[in-house]
Amino acid sequence: MNPTSVLFYIFSAVLLFAGFRVITARNTVHAALFLVLAFFNASCIWMLLQAEFLAITLALVYVGAVMVLFLFVVMMLDINTDSLRQGFWNHFPLAALVGAAIAIEMAIVMKAGFNLPVAKAFDPAVLKLGNTRALGVEIYTQYLYPLQVAAVLLLVGMIAAIALTLRHRKDSRYQNPAEQVRVKASDRLRLVKMAATVEQPSAPKDAEGGQA
Repeated sequence: MNPTSVLFYIFSAVLLFAGFRVITARNTVHAALFLVLAFFNASCIWMLLQAEFLAITLALVYVGAVMVLFLFVVMMLDINTDSLRQGFWNHFPLAALVGAAIAIEMAIVMKAGFNLPVAKAFDPAVLKLGNTRALGVEIYTQYLYPLQVAAVLLLVGMIAAIALTLRHRKDSRYQNPAEQVRVKASDRLRLVKMAATVEQPSAPKDAEGGQA
């Protein structure tokens, strides 16, 4: 067994452990940190497979941006996890059945990927520029339509998330620039005529502080 295989099994074991702890950790922050560990180990596995672009993308995008955002949201919201865990075992049989169905479907789909014929060789001119260029050529030629479908799905999901979270608060105060432009001087200043009043003189006080 060569060192690459040893590192692969080590990273795979840590990845499986971190993924298991993500769904079993009671603390939400701990679950997010275990997910960061899982992403790091997946990035190391891709590095062993000589997919440097995917490894660096996973480390920078998911670990460096997405997970940091998750941690900020989890810490700022202060979600009560005890209330979310109520009734967990009541819904566990249905959740286990759905999870088993999804796992079987994924196994059937992935099984076909192991029976592929020998992959065609890349153009030597492309390989000289690195696997990032080769990945880009494959995505934007052979897998262009699946890429467009994925982009449309992500766009629809982003618009739906914005629409679901958009709420008009009645207690918020904001300014309308259109009304500010249309304002007139007579609207800003109002003259009020009031009757004159005469101040009454106060009564003199004696030496003891009482009124005379």
